Amino acid sequence: MFYHASPVGGIEVLEPRVSNHGVPLIYFSKKRENVLVYLSNAIEKYCRETGFAYSGRWQKWGPYGFGPDGRLRLEEYYPRGLEGVYKGISGWIYMAGSVTDSGFEVKIPDAVTSSRPVKVTGAEWVPDAWEAMLQAEEQGLITIIRYEEMPEKLAAWLAKVIPEEYRSASEHPEYRYFLRAKFPEILKEIPEK
Repeated sequence: MFYHASPVGGIEVLEPRVSNHGVPLIYFSKKRENVLVYLSNAIEKYCRETGFAYSGRWQKWGPYGFGPDGRLRLEEYYPRGLEGVYKGISGWIYMAGSVTDSGFEVKIPDAVTSSRPVKVTGAEWVPDAWEAMLQAEEQGLITIIRYEEMPEKLAAWLAKVIPEEYRSASEHPEYRYFLRAKFPEILKEIPEK
């Protein structure tokens, strides 16, 4: 079974869309719990909630990685970052029985991409993404690293990567707006324009 998450209900055929990789694809995972992160986009949610007007393609924010055991590892990069993005967010997990792999390499464990439309064979309503994540954590399917538990190595990585991300996002004002709001200390020495 292949899984895909969306806040949009009633989809019968999944269509390729352009994401951060710049190629029209449909992203699937062989693990249901791995797609929960796609039910909300932190950047879009924050911008909409704070009135930041933007009409372009939203940059995606993926606060996750994978542990040595291959399990999804959600990482909270700022206080209440995960709960703030996912609590109360509902959506759908779509299932497909088969997918013709696009061959496009994404370095995400258990991920499969398709460049062709894929027929949906089932759908599951998720009433609260955060509750589903906490349940998956409790079942040992994913790991959640809370902000207060952030290892020094991860904090050092963020201090290096966030300024790089900010500098390279000149065509994504919504992403820069989000980064400035969530990482003010890391970006305090970098001019806004």
